[in-house]
Amino acid sequence: MPSLFHVGAYTIYFWSNENNEPIYVHVSKGVPTNNATKLWLTKDGGCILASNAGHIPQKDLNKIEDIIAAEFFIICAKWKTFFNTDTIRFYC
Repeated sequence: MPSLFHVGAYTIYFWSNENNEPIYVHVSKGVPTNNATKLWLTKDGGCILASNAGHIPQKDLNKIEDIIAAEFFIICAKWKTFFNTDTIRFYC
């Protein structure tokens, strides 16, 4: 699974076997896991919390969401490259 970047102790990454879903990222503290917090990216450049399975505190989650929104275009470009696609589906 490709790691995109780090925010403090948190890793933001794609889970490599789910490219049939709308674009999203996983966030976990420490080692990436498939049972991590999941954020959908939206057409307007933001993100929506899908699941906080990683139990990230709201203060940290707010900061992470802001950074993901700021890195929106980079994340989209990396999604296209990693999943070898020219199109991206968004959650909303």
